[in-house]
Amino acid sequence: MTSAPADLAASRGKYADRLDPELWDYIDKVNSWYPPEIVAAPIPEQRAVYDRMCVAFHQGRPEGVTTSDGIVATAHPIPVRRYRMARKAVAVVVYYHGGGFVLGDLDSHDDICAEICAGTGFEVVSADYRLAPEYLHPASFNDALAVFEWVAATSALPIVLCGESAGGNLAAAVAQATRRHPRHANGQMLIYPGLGGDESGRSYVEHADAPLLSVSDIEFYRHIRSSSGQSPDDPTFLPLRDRDFSGLPPTIIVTAECDPLSSDGEAYRDRILAAGGQAWWREERRLVHSFLRARAAVPRAAEAFARIIEDIKRLGAISPLVGEKAISTS
Repeated sequence: MTSAPADLAASRGKYADRLDPELWDYIDKVNSWYPPEIVAAPIPEQRAVYDRMCVAFHQGRPEGVTTSDGIVATAHPIPVRRYRMARKAVAVVVYYHGGGFVLGDLDSHDDICAEICAGTGFEVVSADYRLAPEYLHPASFNDALAVFEWVAATSALPIVLCGESAGGNLAAAVAQATRRHPRHANGQMLIYPGLGGDESGRSYVEHADAPLLSVSDIEFYRHIRSSSGQSPDDPTFLPLRDRDFSGLPPTIIVTAECDPLSSDGEAYRDRILAAGGQAWWREERRLVHSFLRARAAVPRAAEAFARIIEDIKRLGAISPLVGEKAISTS
């Protein structure tokens, strides 16, 4: 008779021993709240389940962080949340949350934004962009761009674009669209972003069925966001499909080793470097997609998040005019 531990190891496949026990506890907890089969449920049900999961994982806001909610007035008003510390900030982070362009809002990543604010001392503005399938591309991009424009018009502080997963796609698309803006971003911090890379590439093949994000999940979210006749070569949809990577701000991309999207970060770095820009890519070992939410329980995730905080601090310190200060991501 097969033992329970052997059955568990078999169900985890090649990742059974590749991931730390604490990370498996996190993965199991996520799956208990938001099981893989939920993608077959109606979108409102998916969102309700996801929102309950986010509440369960919320770590609270660090002491000293204050928040205020507002609206960016466009044809489609965009809710935003601003995070501040008592001391004067020297930069502002524009944050775009993850969720596959389908899930998430100002509350789903509230504690992450608050911790970025506390850890850097920067202001953080979180954008509640429109979601698919009710609003197809380019709605989320248009909202992301509008929030950048609003911050650029209302704040004199250097701007750091930051996004996680789907939000990393939006941050990169905004950086590319505004590279010649008089108030272009000081830098961009992309956290396991989906950028539209070659799906025959390394991580897409090696980690096609990785825990918490598979290639089939990526295809589902891409399809649900697409309007009829969506061009795959639209860089506002898939930033890696751009033909010009010059003029981008200093860029740091952090990916998880066991994530099909990891190769996107490597490819994006290489495109920026080839165009004469500054870019750094770091693949966090033995971690999976969405590891930011594991930072309170998984030491590797906590260490990776601490490095991300330091990365954002360095990006915010670069002169917006010359961008020459050295950055170390080791």
